[in-house]
Amino acid sequence: MIIKNANVFMEDGSFIKKDIYINGERFTENESGDEAVIDAEGLYAIPGLTDIHFHGCVGYDFCDGTHEATEAIAVYEAANGITSMAPATMTLGDEELTRIFSNAGTYENRNGASLVGINMEGPYLSYAKKGAQNPAFLRVSDLEHFHKMQKLSNGLIKMVAIAPEEEGAMDFIKAAKDEVVLSVAHTTADYAKASEAFENGASHVTHLYNAMPPFTHRESGVIGAAFDAPHAHVELICDGVHISPPVVRATFKLFGDDRVILISDSMMATGMADGTYSLGGQAVNVKGNLATLADGTIAGSATNLFKCMTIAVSFGIPLESAVKCAAVNPAKEIGIYDEYGSITPGKYANVVLMDKDLNLKQVVLKGKAL
Repeated sequence: MIIKNANVFMEDGSFIKKDIYINGERFTENESGDEAVIDAEGLYAIPGLTDIHFHGCVGYDFCDGTHEATEAIAVYEAANGITSMAPATMTLGDEELTRIFSNAGTYENRNGASLVGINMEGPYLSYAKKGAQNPAFLRVSDLEHFHKMQKLSNGLIKMVAIAPEEEGAMDFIKAAKDEVVLSVAHTTADYAKASEAFENGASHVTHLYNAMPPFTHRESGVIGAAFDAPHAHVELICDGVHISPPVVRATFKLFGDDRVILISDSMMATGMADGTYSLGGQAVNVKGNLATLADGTIAGSATNLFKCMTIAVSFGIPLESAVKCAAVNPAKEIGIYDEYGSITPGKYANVVLMDKDLNLKQVVLKGKAL
C-alpha cells in the first residue's frame, strides 16, 4: 500500500507532506511493487493511538473476562483510530481477577486493536479515594498476588496502580519497580508521601486530579510531587467532563507534552446510547459524556481516546502535542515504542487519516484499510 500526499506526523513532532509506504503489516522505506493507493491529499496522517487506561465500550467491559468481549472492544477501538490497547481492570475479587487475567493471557489478536498490555487498576488502592472502585475488594498490596496475576496474563500487565500511603505499598514499589510501571492512584498521599513513592520507583500518575487530594497553594499533594519528579508521567482525561479546559492547558504548561499521556478511561457505554450500564459491578448512569454512580461520583468516561485527543485540541492544545500524548507517549510508557507509536519503517503500519477539521477519515491497521 502507498498513502500518497499526506501531511505525515514525524518522530520529531512535526508534520511533513510525503508518501507512506507499507509492505504487509509494516512500514517500509519505499514502494515494493503493485500497491494499493490511498490518496491522502489534504489529510493528516498520524500514528495509530494507544490507550493505556480504559475499561470498555459498545456494551462490553474488559472485566467481562471473555474473548468475545475483548474482541468486540478491540474492533470498536480500531475503527476509532486506537490501534493498540492496554485496558484496565477494576478492584474485584480474586476469582474474577483470575478469570480476567487468564482470558487476556490466552487472547489472540485476530481482529481490531492489538492487546499490548493490561493496566492493573486496583485492588491496591485507598478506601477514602476509591472513586468507582468496589471497596469490598480493596486489599493490601502483595507482590505474590501480583506475580500470580502476571503469570495468568502471560506477562501482559504493564502497569499497576497503587496508593503509596497504604500498608506495605512502599515495599511493593521498591520490589516491583523493575518489573512494571507503578502508578500513584486512588490515593490520599500528601506531597511527602507521593515524593517518597517517586523516589522509590513509581513513575506514573493515574488520571491526574481525579481520586487524589487537590493541588493547592499550600499543599500540592500528588500533583506537586509529580511535577518535581522529572521521570514521572501523568494521565489526563480530556473528555470535556473530568477536567476543565483551563486546567488542561495549565497541565500542559506544568508538565510539557513529553510527560502528559492522554487516556480515555472509557467504560462500556462508550459508543452506546444514554442509559444505565455497569463498571466494576456497580451501576453507572450515562447521559451524554457524563457517567456517574448513584451518589454522583464520576465513573469513567463515555468518550474514546481519538475524541479525547480532538477535544484537547479544541481546548487550545497544539495538534502536534495532542498527537504526541495520545500516540507516542503511551507507547513509550508501556515499552512498545519499538513496534508502535510512530510512522517509521519497520514498525507496524497503523495509520489514522484525519481531515483539517480532525474528522476521522480512514484507519489503516497493520497494513489493511478498515
